[in-house]
Amino acid sequence: MVVVTAPPSTVRFDAPYDGDLSADLELALRLADAADAVAMARFDAPDLDVQLKADATHVTEADLATERAIRDLLAAERPEDGVFGEEFGSAGSTERQWIIDPIDGTANYLKGIPMWTTLIALVIDGVPRVGVASQPAIGRRWWAATGLGAWTNSTAGPRRIRVSAVADVAEASASFQSITQWREVGRTDALLRLTDAVWRDRGYGDAWPYMLLAEGRLEFVAEFGVKEYDIAALVPIVHEAGGRFTSYDGDDTLSARSSLATNGRLHDDFLDLLHRPSTPPEPTE
Repeated sequence: MVVVTAPPSTVRFDAPYDGDLSADLELALRLADAADAVAMARFDAPDLDVQLKADATHVTEADLATERAIRDLLAAERPEDGVFGEEFGSAGSTERQWIIDPIDGTANYLKGIPMWTTLIALVIDGVPRVGVASQPAIGRRWWAATGLGAWTNSTAGPRRIRVSAVADVAEASASFQSITQWREVGRTDALLRLTDAVWRDRGYGDAWPYMLLAEGRLEFVAEFGVKEYDIAALVPIVHEAGGRFTSYDGDDTLSARSSLATNGRLHDDFLDLLHRPSTPPEPTE
C-alpha cells in the first residue's frame, strides 16, 4: 500500500535556504546514473514484462527495478532520510524525504518511445530543494538545488539554464499536456481561453515541457492528476532557472493534484486568464 505523506500546504517553494546542498545534489546525480543504467537495460526490449496496477495504470519490470536501485543506494548513503516512490510507497522521515518517480512516462517507455524521465527530488521540511530529471533515451538531463542554479548537459559540458524573458501572454508558448485532463476537471473553457491567448500551444506531455520551460523555450506548462512524485523534482529546476511553480490555483503545494509552471513574470497573468469567469454565449435572435 502506498502511503502518501503530503507536505504542508503553507510552504513557500521559493523560500530561502541557508544549508549546503552540494553533497545532496551530487548524490542525486549519482542516483540518476544508477537509474539510467537499469532503465536503459530494458528499454524497448521485446520481452519487457508489463502489468496493470490497481489503479489501471501500467507498471513495467523496469519501473520496479529502477526504483529499487535508487532505494538501495539511498539506504547505503542516506539511511536516516525518508523515501517516497511511486512503486513502493513511503517510509522513514518526512523532514528530509527523497521523492522518486523511477519512470515518468511509463506508457511511452513500454511503447519504445524515448520521451520518459526518471525524477529524483529531495524535499526538506515540505520544500523541494534538489531535483534531477534524467532522460537517458535521448541523452538529456537537467538538475538543480536551491542556491546552486539550474543546469543541463551539453556537448560542451554542463550549461546553466534560464527561463525566457517573454513578458506578454500573446507572445508566449504553452504546453497544456492533455485535452482529456482539462475536460475531466471541467476546465475546457479555460484551456480554450489559454490557446486563444498565446502565440503557440502544444501538448508535449510529461516532464519534458517543464524542462523546455526552464531552458527558456516555453512560458507555460500546466496539468492535472499529478502526484507528488510527478512534480517534486521539477520544482527546484524551474525555480532555480528563474521561473515559478505552483498548483493550478496558485498555491505552493505538491499535494493539490495540479501544477502550473511559468517563466515567472507571466505567472499572475496566466492565473488571471485561467480563472477568469467564462463569458456566456450571446443570445441568438
